[in-house]
Amino acid sequence: MLHEYDATNDKCPLPLVKMRVILKKMQANDKCSISIADKGSKNDIPKYLSKAGYPFSSTTLDNGVVELLIENR
Repeated sequence: MLHEYDATNDKCPLPLVKMRVILKKMQANDKCSISIADKGSKNDIPKYLSKAGYPFSSTTLDNGVVELLIENR
C-alpha cells in the first residue's frame, strides 16, 4: 500500500509528527510518499529517517518542494 501525505502547506514540526504516525501504521512492503516545502522539515525529516533506519529516496522539484519515497524497514 502507498501512503501519501502532501505536507507542502504544513510547517515544522507538523510534517514530522504526521509522518511518524503514518510510519507506525505501515505494514510489510508498504511505502510512504511525502511532499515537503518547509525548510525545517526538509532538514529534520531526512535526518530522522536515516537515524531510524528507514530506506528512502529524495527528489527536489523545480518549485523547491522535496518529495520523499519511504520504504518500511
